[in-house]
Amino acid sequence: MENQEVKLVSFWVSPYAIRVEWALKLKGVDYEYIEEDVFNKSPLLLELNPVTKKVPVLVHNQKPIAESFIILEYIDETWKQYPLLPQHPYQRALARFWANYVEKQLENSWIAMCKSGDDKERTLNAAREAMERVEEEIKGKKFFGGDNIGYLDIALGWISHLLPIWEEVGSIQIIDPLKCPSLTAWMTNFLSHPVVKDSLPPRDKVFVYYHNMKKEHSSA
Repeated sequence: MENQEVKLVSFWVSPYAIRVEWALKLKGVDYEYIEEDVFNKSPLLLELNPVTKKVPVLVHNQKPIAESFIILEYIDETWKQYPLLPQHPYQRALARFWANYVEKQLENSWIAMCKSGDDKERTLNAAREAMERVEEEIKGKKFFGGDNIGYLDIALGWISHLLPIWEEVGSIQIIDPLKCPSLTAWMTNFLSHPVVKDSLPPRDKVFVYYHNMKKEHSSA
């Protein structure tokens, strides 16, 4: 299938959007990047995704697809080169399970940076437990996909870049390198992959973004 008319409506710091970019780049799909202001949503975004009104949105031959995990599977089914999901149905199901599990446990973790007391501890403990469970999954492997980056690596890849920033901004620890040595090694392997390394948002800019978010959330 031709790599024609592929557009990605995105937001530079979104962990959900960057995983779509990684998938497209790993498969060598050319696309037009359209930056969205998620705090002042454009008519284009509201037209393409009137249901959730969120990024990312992939537009392929004028047909929009929303929700990053669904987009990843669409990309994998549409462009067959460099398969992302495992071939075996059971392994595919496991990859989807872990992607969803970690998303649910971690997506609100950054809010822990802004809190204090019991709420903060509860959120942090859930995140730490999730990371220790993921540690068991990555043991003995370079990537979740084996020797190459696969679906689960892309789904969880944002952890390697954003989690250390969240920890720094919030003066918290989510990943303990002593308890999660394999996960820590995976983060390094993932970040050093050329496709990933060349498409990360600048760390200092991300730090300022979350620092400001923390200030706003705390004052609210």
